[in-house]
Amino acid sequence: MLITLEGIDGSGKTTVASALARSLQDINPVLTREPGTNWVGDQVRRAIAEEIDPVAEALLFAADHAVHLATVIRPALDAGHLVISDRYTDSRYAYQSVTLKGRLQDPLAWLQALHAGWTVPPDLTILFVLPVEEAMARKGEGRREHFEQEQTLSQVQQQYLAFAEAEPFRFVIVDSRLPLSAITLLVEGVIRDFSKVQRSRHRR
Repeated sequence: MLITLEGIDGSGKTTVASALARSLQDINPVLTREPGTNWVGDQVRRAIAEEIDPVAEALLFAADHAVHLATVIRPALDAGHLVISDRYTDSRYAYQSVTLKGRLQDPLAWLQALHAGWTVPPDLTILFVLPVEEAMARKGEGRREHFEQEQTLSQVQQQYLAFAEAEPFRFVIVDSRLPLSAITLLVEGVIRDFSKVQRSRHRR
């Protein structure tokens, strides 16, 4: 089964992912992330830093996702592993649908069509939510990527919440203002419970 961790920059999901690597050792999940650690992922990070054309950037993200599926996600799922990904398709749909506004008539529909037929949909998505101004404060001062601007993050979070409203059975929303220890314990419990339920269904 595939579980994804989503949320705007500064929401704390990557910190929680690192904590889960320790707390879930007994069930041995495959923990991964997007952009990936392959050379395509490196080019995605370069594209972000250089602020290239948003359509080209979106296509690079999709290419990284394809490599991630082929080299990590599908092999792990085929072997029966629980896979937890820090960012996945919802990140692309939320962020790129904002950055592509004005370039395409319906950016979200274009992005979803781009992935149709070959991506693997998540079984469960844990969405970390907090006020955008707090996320900005967590990021601190200094140069920010174009994804990390307050207006962009506000629109991205609204998009995430719209996804959660459309698919309430898939999303679990977590308040990122809670202490890290409480969030980690909550997310760990959600993952363990979901994993048990799914495994019991497959045994029937």
